[in-house]
Amino acid sequence: MRGSAAGCALALAGVLLGGCSSDSGTGDDGAGGGGVAQRPESVTPYWVDPEGNAARQAERYAQDGKKKQAALMRKIARQPVAEWIRPDDPEAQTRKVTTAASKAGRDALLVLYNLPHRDCGQYSKGGAPDAAAYRKWLAGVLKGIGKRPATVIVEPDAVPHLLMKGCTPAQYTDERYELLNEAVGRLQGLPDVRVYLDAGNPDWVRDPGALVEPMKRAGVETADGFSLNVSNYQTTASNTAYGKKFSPMVGNKPFVIDTSRNGNGPVRGAGADEEAWCNPKGRALGEAPTTKTGDQIVDGYLWIKRPGESDGECKGGPKAGQWWPEYALDLAGG
Repeated sequence: MRGSAAGCALALAGVLLGGCSSDSGTGDDGAGGGGVAQRPESVTPYWVDPEGNAARQAERYAQDGKKKQAALMRKIARQPVAEWIRPDDPEAQTRKVTTAASKAGRDALLVLYNLPHRDCGQYSKGGAPDAAAYRKWLAGVLKGIGKRPATVIVEPDAVPHLLMKGCTPAQYTDERYELLNEAVGRLQGLPDVRVYLDAGNPDWVRDPGALVEPMKRAGVETADGFSLNVSNYQTTASNTAYGKKFSPMVGNKPFVIDTSRNGNGPVRGAGADEEAWCNPKGRALGEAPTTKTGDQIVDGYLWIKRPGESDGECKGGPKAGQWWPEYALDLAGG
């Protein structure tokens, strides 16, 4: 499971790369895991997992008499976070999540992150071994969703990484575009799915015009929209401004912003730290997940990166995607 993508500061012609990104309507149903319940559907349609890492951690703190820690952890536990579909048995995992969400009267929020040659060999390197394996994995995801409602974020960082020299092997560039198009198109073929193709963050490809052709080649015109700031810390304001510049270039598509950890914005004055994006200290939870953004072009503030899961083995963190309660507490208390 992805933590954050490679930190990078590479210049391409007209493109500055820096600070890459790197798992029934009343609001009181589905309680479990220490009293965690669904959020009001009028605020967010997405499912809160009552047995997620944060919910279980909050319950452990409560049992140990750590009331302050339990209260902080519930700030995360009570919000819907995305489910990152693992390489193993995608059909079973996806079906479990979408079924639980549907039974609670909510939509599932899913992330696909399994393309071959993922993450430039950094902390979240891996992905499917080849195109055939990816297509098989995708077929499992599609079966797991079926006719149930879901929103899917497609392959964080995959398109911006294509602009980085030496990142995606040149012989696999066309294949990546083909796989992204297939993922977007096949997801759109399901009856109740919204699809957002990832477009990085404002501090990565700083000229949004440089993303236009790559995003079109990857299928953004077929998608419902695009996603920004996945696993990163750029402010909601900067993402909104960036998205509004980019949207008219790709058919006025709406977008969603990952606000899971951007409450204090990115690290400032990081200097020579090329991994300022990786488990930075002093960050905070951002806006709570909602589809009521007050902006017609912004479809939602979502917690796509799961707060409390590591960006990678940096600054004392465990492997990318592993639960790290101490970092979760820092975010909740930030």
